Amino acid sequence: MNDALTSDVIGRRVEVNGEHATVRFFGDVPPVAGFWLGVEWDNPERGKHDGSHEGTVYFKCRHPTGGSFIRPNKVNFGVDFLTALKNRYVLEDGPEEDGKEQIVTIGNRTVQTVGFDSVIKRQSQLNKLEDISLRNCAVNGAGDKGGIARACPHIRKVDLSRNLLSSWDDVIDIADQLKDLEVLNLSENKLEFPSCSTSLIGTFSALKVLVLNRTGITWAEVLRCAPGWPVLEELYLGSNNICISERPVDVLQTVKLLDLSSNQLIDENQLFLIAYLPRLEQLILSNIGISSIHFPDAGIGCKTSLFPSLQYLVVNDNQISQWSFINELDKLQSLDTLSCVRNPLTAGSKDSQTTRQFIIARIGQLKTLDRCQILPEERRGAELDYRKAFGNEWKKAGGHQNPDKNRPNEEFLAAHPRYQFLCQKYGAPEDGELKTQQPFILKNQLLTLKIRYPDQLDQKVLEKQLPDSMTIQKVKGLLSRLLKVPVSQLLLSYESPKMPGREIELENDQQSLQFYSVENGDSLLVRW
Repeated sequence: MNDALTSDVIGRRVEVNGEHATVRFFGDVPPVAGFWLGVEWDNPERGKHDGSHEGTVYFKCRHPTGGSFIRPNKVNFGVDFLTALKNRYVLEDGPEEDGKEQIVTIGNRTVQTVGFDSVIKRQSQLNKLEDISLRNCAVNGAGDKGGIARACPHIRKVDLSRNLLSSWDDVIDIADQLKDLEVLNLSENKLEFPSCSTSLIGTFSALKVLVLNRTGITWAEVLRCAPGWPVLEELYLGSNNICISERPVDVLQTVKLLDLSSNQLIDENQLFLIAYLPRLEQLILSNIGISSIHFPDAGIGCKTSLFPSLQYLVVNDNQISQWSFINELDKLQSLDTLSCVRNPLTAGSKDSQTTRQFIIARIGQLKTLDRCQILPEERRGAELDYRKAFGNEWKKAGGHQNPDKNRPNEEFLAAHPRYQFLCQKYGAPEDGELKTQQPFILKNQLLTLKIRYPDQLDQKVLEKQLPDSMTIQKVKGLLSRLLKVPVSQLLLSYESPKMPGREIELENDQQSLQFYSVENGDSLLVRW
C-alpha cells in the first residue's frame, strides 16, 4: 500500500468506517515510523486535532478538531465508475457455470435466466441501463478512458451522491461519456471547482437537472460552470453557505427551478440579483433565515417587474413574523403556489385556520397554500372574513361605505393593500357586520337562516337559528331528523342576497358554516 502511494493522494477523497474525509498530508510524522495520511473529516467531531502534532503543523483544517493521522491501509480510496456500476447492476453467475442458469441482479431485483453466455449478458444488461443510482458506492472517478461510453452509452439519470469524487474534472470525465445524460445528482461530494471559466461544449449538452447540495460550491463557481449547462432547467444548491455575489448574465437563463435552501448567508438584497432570470418558475428558500422582503419598483396594488415568471415559492422554516412579507408577495405577477409553514407568523398563531384565511385574502392570485388547493368557496369565505375582521380598523382609518367619502389613510392601505379591492368586490362592510372583536378571534354567533327545498315544492320554507360554528355534518344530522331522510342522501348549498343568482356548495362535512361565510339572512338549499 505504502509503495503505491505518492504525493498525488493530496486532495483525494477517502472513506474510513463509513466516514468521509479529504487527504491533506502524506508522509512521515516523527517520532513514529512509517507513512501517514493526514485527513480532514467532513464531520469535524470525528477528528482529534487541527493538523498539528507536537508543535509541528503538517496540514490545516477549518475546524480545530477536524483532523486525524491515519495509516494508509486503513482508508478506502474507492473504485472507478464502471467498477461500481458492475458491482451493483451486472449479472452474477449462478451455481452452475455451464450457462444453463444464471442470476441477473438489477438494483434490488433478481431474475433467473437460462441459455445465455454470461459475458454477453453482462454487456447487454449494462447497455440497456438508463436510470442508475450509485449513491454511497465509493466512486472516485471515470476509470479507463472511453470505458463508460462503450459499456453503458444510454444512461440518462445518474445518482452519484455521497461518493469519493474530488473535483469537477472527475465529474466531467464521467459526463463526457454519457451524451444522453439529463439528470445528475452529485450531493455530498466535496468537490474542487475550477478557478476560472471553462469551455465544455457538448459535455452537458442534454443536462436538465443538476443537484449540488452539500458540495461546497460557491456562487462564483456556479457562474463559472454554468456556461456548460446550456439547457439546464433545475438546479439544487442546498446547504453550501452560498452568498449570491453577482447577477447571472447570459447564464442560467433556461433555469425553471432553483433550490437555495439552508444557505443562511442569503438575504433579500441578494435575492434581487436572481430576480431577472426570465424562466424561473419555482424558487425554494427554506431555512435561509429570511424575515422580510420588499419590491421597491411596485407601489400599493401594483405588480413588480421582478421574478416575472415565478409561480411556486417555498419559504418554510424562516423568520417571517410580519404580515408585510405576505403583502409583498401579492406584487408577484405569476405567483399561484406558496408554502410558508414553520414561521413565527404561522406557527405562533393559535388559530391556524384564520391565519390561512388571512394569507389567502392578502394574495389574490394564490391557488395553492401549504400543499392544499384553494377552492373558490374557500377564497370567498377567506376574503369575506378578512373584510369583516379589519372593518373597524378600516373605518377608524377613514374608510366609509359611501365611495365619495371612502379615504382610508396610507398607513392602513400599506398594512392592508387588498382591502379596498375586496370592498369593491363584495361591497363595503355594513355597520351591523362589524362587531368588536380581535382580528384572530371569530366568536360563535347564531345565524338566522331560511331552509329551502328547490326540488321539493310541497315542502314549506323553514327558518332556523344555527350557530356559525356548527359543522356541515351536524347540520345534515339535524335536517335528517327533521325530514326523515338519511344523512348520506342530503346535499347542501346556500345562497346569499349579496351574491344573487350564485349557489355555493357546502361540500366538506368537517367544515363549519362560518368557514363558508354563511351569514344572517342566507338561505340553505337542501336536496336529496
